[in-house]
Amino acid sequence: MSDTKNNLPSGWVEAPLGKTVHVNPRWMLREPADGESVSFVRMAAVEAGSGRLDASTSRIWKEVKKGYTRFQEGDVLFAKITPCMENGKTALALGLLGGRGAGSTEFHVLRSVDEVRPKFILYFLLQEAIRREARMKMKGAAGQLRVPPEFLEELHIPLPPAREQRRIIEEIEKQFTRLEAGVVALKRVQANLKRYRAAVLKAAVEGRLVPTEAELARREGRSYEPASELLERLVTQPLLAVSKKAQAGVPVPRQLLDSKRRNTETLEPDRRDVPQIPSGWELASMDQLTTRITSGSRDWSQYYNRGNGVFVMAQNVRPGKLDLAFRQAVDPPEGDSSCERSQIKAGDLLVTIVGANTGNVCRVPEELPRHYVCQSVALMRPVFPELSRFLEVYFNSEGGGQRQYKRYIYGAGRPHLSFEQLKTTAVLVPPLAEQTRIVAEVERRLSVIDELEMQVEADLKRAERLRQAILKRAFEGKLVPQDPTDEPASMLLERIRGERVGVPLVGTRKFRDHNPGTARAGTRPAPTARWGPNRSGT
Repeated sequence: MSDTKNNLPSGWVEAPLGKTVHVNPRWMLREPADGESVSFVRMAAVEAGSGRLDASTSRIWKEVKKGYTRFQEGDVLFAKITPCMENGKTALALGLLGGRGAGSTEFHVLRSVDEVRPKFILYFLLQEAIRREARMKMKGAAGQLRVPPEFLEELHIPLPPAREQRRIIEEIEKQFTRLEAGVVALKRVQANLKRYRAAVLKAAVEGRLVPTEAELARREGRSYEPASELLERLVTQPLLAVSKKAQAGVPVPRQLLDSKRRNTETLEPDRRDVPQIPSGWELASMDQLTTRITSGSRDWSQYYNRGNGVFVMAQNVRPGKLDLAFRQAVDPPEGDSSCERSQIKAGDLLVTIVGANTGNVCRVPEELPRHYVCQSVALMRPVFPELSRFLEVYFNSEGGGQRQYKRYIYGAGRPHLSFEQLKTTAVLVPPLAEQTRIVAEVERRLSVIDELEMQVEADLKRAERLRQAILKRAFEGKLVPQDPTDEPASMLLERIRGERVGVPLVGTRKFRDHNPGTARAGTRPAPTARWGPNRSGT
């Protein structure tokens, strides 16, 4: 931010931030007693980009005075670790219990001096340009990069007169209030669209989205194939095909052999919490609806980053979407038996079975040569390709597969789904003609939702750009007019410098004479010292 000094408005100065605030001060105006409660602020309690934090959690001071970052009312907390810093986790410490707090060691603390207003510092650090600059100065190992304190100390800040700081803060907050009202409305629309999406999927798998085939058949006076007959065909047709091909001496496809072998081995569906089955529908297990449920090889890491194959990872499997933006190249070894087993085909269903995204399910929409699932992703291949589109809907519905997966998932630290759980997952199967109508109606409604969600997301990004534009104008001196009668910031800066040079050691009697109601953390006030009415030091 040092390129602004030649264009500063009248009365402004530019100075290193470390000359205008205390960076990571080790003292507090009054240290709590060991038994006192103070606010405890984890990184998760700081909102990204808003400048707000949740100070409602409390801890006993004795438990947190060592090993945590300590701060007090009015301090600015700046997340120093990636990705929290890049996400804008910077906040003003307000509403602290007793005016004191402790929290994550991944915070830098900035404490204002004299008439440098904390909110002015907060809004300065909330600029995206500052975060970009901080990102370039981070140090440490990948995944543990941190902003060093020297960056904040040396970061140049354009400093206006004290009275203009107040006017800038008031104008920023006025414009942000209007902007926030729009953002809140957009997020409300976003939440409603999410609920509507869930309602569409739930109605689809419970037979309430379109008229059932049984209803239409009665209305039109015709017969129809119920799902029970469809499930029967899942058994008889593959067996018949195997028999005919074998008699003619034709090689039998592996999929049909899998079907024949598994017909006598399929697991029954888990019947716990099964909802009411609509007329014409049938209950089945995924084991009965698939020819294979498997995952990839565990020992291909040595073949990564070469060849023209692709290892489909957990991050590629999104709810209802195969996202191949991330591409893990792999050149699997020749003759490895897991190649054929784990290679995906159009119509396959992929489900994440290990890690944070366990339970995500998507369909492979088209043929993808030399794409293989990894060990964290299970491949489920329906007996009939026509089943896969409905099954994708079913497994992304809270009323269907997701409800069961949430019950199955085990392992608090690293969630898992087992193959047996995948196989016994119960599926309510509609007649094939009804599946087609359900999928078409789901796709029609979700396409409208997708379009609206994209528009809302674009509007939210526009709002953030406008927020950054307001901050940029503020620190260029273009947000409010200058007042020539204001005391120039150069005098404020000189006063700060003088205080830093001339003020005695914090905690001494002379210091307290200049700063009533204050004491160094851990020092004992002189017998003649008297605390002021503001005991919290705020």
